[in-house]
Amino acid sequence: MRASREYNVRKTLILALVICFMTAFGAQAAQINKVAAVVNGQVITMFDLQKNAVPDLMRARINPNDPAQAKAVDAVLRKALDGMIMDILVAQEAKRLKISISSAEIDSEITKIMKANNLTKQQFEERLAQQKTSVGELRGNIEKGLIRQRVMAMEVGRRVVVTPDEIKAYYEAHKATLYDRSGLHMALLVYHPNANAAALAAQIKSGAVSFEEVARKYSIAPNKENGGDMGAVEWDKLNPEWEARLTSMKPGDVTDIFELQGRKAQVRLYRPGGGEIKMLTFEQAKPMIDGILRQPKAMERFEDYTNQLRSRAVIDIRM
Repeated sequence: MRASREYNVRKTLILALVICFMTAFGAQAAQINKVAAVVNGQVITMFDLQKNAVPDLMRARINPNDPAQAKAVDAVLRKALDGMIMDILVAQEAKRLKISISSAEIDSEITKIMKANNLTKQQFEERLAQQKTSVGELRGNIEKGLIRQRVMAMEVGRRVVVTPDEIKAYYEAHKATLYDRSGLHMALLVYHPNANAAALAAQIKSGAVSFEEVARKYSIAPNKENGGDMGAVEWDKLNPEWEARLTSMKPGDVTDIFELQGRKAQVRLYRPGGGEIKMLTFEQAKPMIDGILRQPKAMERFEDYTNQLRSRAVIDIRM
């Protein structure tokens, strides 16, 4: 009963936030169900589009009521719409391929998230509530991600080829950076807006303070009390941006400041408990190199594949 009440409270908060932004957009009550696009007969309403765009607008600190930011608002909306269109196309393709995701698979992903952040079920749900996200919405997002991965594996992954010569050439060029990555953790530090990120980053680099100290005092990222530890790195699930960032690092390295969803951030790669860096032989490194070389090829193929889906689809954009 209590869980139901909490869910309803979260749902009400989200709805209130969306309506607030819709008012800022100048939308009237009659426009709530205005159609933004139709994708192979499936409708995307302006209500759903604006709700989907709210997090990006907030992260970018864009005021939809400011005429001077109208172009920025439109750019965010169109990017959100593009993502929603692709979600529909991939979901329709998954249905054609008879791909489905079970509740157990989604449960498993949620368990991984909780373990990576050292959260109990109650703490996890409280954090979702703070982020104005319901468990149902999170499950839906996880399902979309798993469906996309499954479609990509079936329609794209099997067509990607990495040759032995490519693997050998990569090893010769990068063997000084190829080490045993098993058990490596990533710690994330997202600076509070009022923190002097540049000065703190310089102190970390000089050794005046540790990454963990700064994370505990100034980070707004999850698990800051444990130095921002995000758990063991799942190398096979990294997107190209994170793959490029982490593969160039060694245990103990800290990145320079970079932008993460409109915030200044840094990442530390480390092995809990320390230990020496073990370099890999060619045979040991082959699976890792295959994954490194396969990722960008797969992304390129996936882009071609999604372009084909778009070219075959009937898409009517009305905004």
